[in-house]
Amino acid sequence: MRATFFSTLESIYKDNSEMFVLTADLGYKLFDCIKSECGDRFYDVGVAEANMIGVAAGLSLSGKKVYCYSIVPFLVMRAFEQIRIDVAYHNLNVRLVGVGGGFTYGFEGITHFGLEDFALMRSLPNMTVVAPADPFEARCLARASYEMEGPIYIRLGRTGEPCIHDKEPDFKIGRAAVLKEGRRVAVFAIGNMVYTALQVAGMLQKRGIGPTVINMHTLKPLDEEIITQAASTHSAIFSLEEHNVNGGLGSALSEVLAENGYAGLFRRIGIHEGPRDFIGSADFIREKYGLTPECIYNKIMKEIR
Repeated sequence: MRATFFSTLESIYKDNSEMFVLTADLGYKLFDCIKSECGDRFYDVGVAEANMIGVAAGLSLSGKKVYCYSIVPFLVMRAFEQIRIDVAYHNLNVRLVGVGGGFTYGFEGITHFGLEDFALMRSLPNMTVVAPADPFEARCLARASYEMEGPIYIRLGRTGEPCIHDKEPDFKIGRAAVLKEGRRVAVFAIGNMVYTALQVAGMLQKRGIGPTVINMHTLKPLDEEIITQAASTHSAIFSLEEHNVNGGLGSALSEVLAENGYAGLFRRIGIHEGPRDFIGSADFIREKYGLTPECIYNKIMKEIR
């Protein structure tokens, strides 16, 4: 997903002199083509994420469109004050591209987990928040992000993610996509959990439960219409995210459902409060926190019996 996003960005970069790319001592080889094409519009600021955001804000105020790259916890948490004050409040054309959300960098431990980024970014004024589900969506998002005005936070996977599409979808920022039509149960998922949601749907189908699966790739602006539509036709709704259940997709859905008087069952599936004492591969940690297809299937079956 990361490689697809930036390879798509390369073709835009070389033809548009107002586009700049910044990184904070990360992305080795990822930016080789960008540097060779127009190195005067690429800056590696070193291990200085807050400074990177300040530089990006200055460039944007000078009429540039700027992409800032780092891994999620360093980009979002370490530089949050600068993002809030310099970028969001001024509604600048800065694209914050975070790689490795959730447990992607599981071997590096809690300092490298990205579990609070959605909550932080969706709370900021003017900020658009998007997490594509596969490389096809990442390619669409690279193009769409360049055309948009205002700040955007983009959460990407690392590499090797499975595809949920077999061709480029009709992808629009702010408009969710129904991937599977069903009844009774609806599963809303974001980012890498969309593929997991489809796996869970297949397992439920074998039990005679045909769920609806909705890809909520855009967390802000939220597609409230599709949420209220699902609420009117489904008696059980689940959110699925590799993020803290507080402040992310589950919280966003619950706000809409509560304000619209939803009387059905709603449950958030994600990372709950508790110790963060597991280190290992992303798949290993997901299993420990109940985010495998089997664990999610069991949780849903327990709730709807």
